[in-house]
Amino acid sequence: MKALQLAMTAIGLAALSSLALPGLAGFAQSGSMPAAPAPATTAPVQASTKTIARMAEALRQPDPVAAARQQPFHVELPRSKNPFAPYRPSTVPPVNLVNSQRLQNLQRDGKLYLSLSDAIALALENNLDLVYFRYNLPIAQADLLRTKAGGAANGVNTRIVQGTQGGFSPSGGGSSGGVTAAGAGGLVTSTLGAGPPITPFDPHLFVQGLVDHTTQVQINTINSGVPVLSNNTIEVVSGYSQAYPLGTNFTVSSYGLRQTTNSIYNILNPELTTSFNFTINQPLLQGFGFATNERYIHIAKRNIQITDLAFKAQVIATLTQVENIYWDLVNAYQDVQVKTRSLNFANETLSDDQKQLQLQNIPTMQVMKDQAAVATSEGDLTVAKATLRLNELLIKNALTKTVDDPALADMPVIPIDRTDPADPTAKEPVDQLIVEAEKNRPDVAQDQIAMQIAQNSLRTIRNELLPELSLYGTYAGAGFGGRVNPNCKLSAGECSTSLPGGFGGAFENTFNYSSPEYQVGFKLNITLRNRIAKADQFRAVLDYRQKQVSFEEQKKSIRFDVRNAQYALQQAQAQVQALQEARDLAQKTFSIAQQEQKLGAISRYDTLSYEQGLVVAESALVAAQTKLEQAKVNLDYSTGTTLERLHVSIDDAKSGVVTHMP
Repeated sequence: MKALQLAMTAIGLAALSSLALPGLAGFAQSGSMPAAPAPATTAPVQASTKTIARMAEALRQPDPVAAARQQPFHVELPRSKNPFAPYRPSTVPPVNLVNSQRLQNLQRDGKLYLSLSDAIALALENNLDLVYFRYNLPIAQADLLRTKAGGAANGVNTRIVQGTQGGFSPSGGGSSGGVTAAGAGGLVTSTLGAGPPITPFDPHLFVQGLVDHTTQVQINTINSGVPVLSNNTIEVVSGYSQAYPLGTNFTVSSYGLRQTTNSIYNILNPELTTSFNFTINQPLLQGFGFATNERYIHIAKRNIQITDLAFKAQVIATLTQVENIYWDLVNAYQDVQVKTRSLNFANETLSDDQKQLQLQNIPTMQVMKDQAAVATSEGDLTVAKATLRLNELLIKNALTKTVDDPALADMPVIPIDRTDPADPTAKEPVDQLIVEAEKNRPDVAQDQIAMQIAQNSLRTIRNELLPELSLYGTYAGAGFGGRVNPNCKLSAGECSTSLPGGFGGAFENTFNYSSPEYQVGFKLNITLRNRIAKADQFRAVLDYRQKQVSFEEQKKSIRFDVRNAQYALQQAQAQVQALQEARDLAQKTFSIAQQEQKLGAISRYDTLSYEQGLVVAESALVAAQTKLEQAKVNLDYSTGTTLERLHVSIDDAKSGVVTHMP
């Protein structure tokens, strides 16, 4: 009995040391990345550790046949040499909502055996957050295509989705980075990309033709010589314009007219008229230069870089969430096993005491206490199973595109990996971890690129302050022709012409300097007071100063996140160590109690009480080990080393087909 009392005293001391740690760990976790949802449930599975290990080794091997069957994500930008292609709508392949073959390969005997590497691979292939974000990559490319034609950059929504329980919620939660569509914040618009208007660079062709007939009763026939004047007109107008990134633009237009009439006073019938006009314009102040007119192209190219980094950030956030859910699943699975063993021991104790009651060796109250202990264990097991069931649902939601299959929805998930308390990053110098975070975290690179875009925007918006001054030159020519009107009633000399009789001759005269026009000039347009442009430029500077503040705030946040995550990891390790000692002492206490029971020193109910104390210690240890693994995951997230630690290929994440097993 003395040994038993000493063991219980040691357990109490270990428990006290562990109770001080959760509060500290909770404080350290505050401000860090949101934790994954609470664990879930499944029925306990009777499988030996060696059997599960053999299955894990077999299931971890990549399946090249399955990878070949699964089509990688690919959206081709609309490109074609067909001259009619620009005027036809482009299509995008429908969304593939079929789960990858890997999910079926991991199923054995109605159960899903899942290692952490399997969970990561399934998330890369099936997680809907990643499926959604992949479309941002071609959207950014399409935006660049638009800006190359002189259009404004629409931007790409690079919001990172987190905390969606593996589900899909593009509008909720998460952090945002990079460039969002204009007006995404309601009435507030951005000065990003502001500056002089840009003429589209795609050539523009204009053609208009008409046939017109008019009949007009003449009150006075002096002008036409006929009581009813009829005119038939055929007119064609065409134009071609082109603009260039330097600001240069030109326009070429032509005009053709054929008109017939029944007037006796017209010398020509039909009367032919042609004209040609070429005008070139070059801005010298506002609107001049490649930097001004290609500013949206530069923004779109930067947006592509930001989108790539944001995709990497989304992969890190998703895999971090999957890891947290997986370790919650491990916790729930192990807790069910602990509670199952406790219930079995309680039932054995009840059965033995019932036999002793029949022999009248123990009082009835002893059996009633045993029954109460069984009821308590059954309730604990029911709660543990419910928690496991929930975690199974969460992990399947995170790793599948759809769970419409009832068999999959109800399928138990068996986690294969177990926790490992060792982690070298817990003792690394925090300054080194901060340097790694600033080098590896995608959001840092995103903010740096956003700062570069803002700096370029400051330079281009200054151009809008300048007056509009441009030089232009115009050349125009005209040609006339037609046949002599057979109904002409003028004198014989007057009813004759030397003009060409057909359109060919008239058109030739348009270019042979027979009727030329030259014009060279300048245009100056000054907005007095210029308050709109001045306000836009001033606001752009203010926006840039705000971005500088945000950038510094981001760096401070990174330092805090890294320090906080390392503190949480160290505290979690200390808590696991304390609870490990408590569990070991509880195990020794239980063993001593069993020996004392055999000697008749204590009752079976006393032994059952010590066994329940062991169950509490084991459950606390399992929960602490889960928190430790999640603290490791959080530290990797804070330092941006998640993909490196998991050996995840970003190309596999973009294609949605895992060719290199994590």
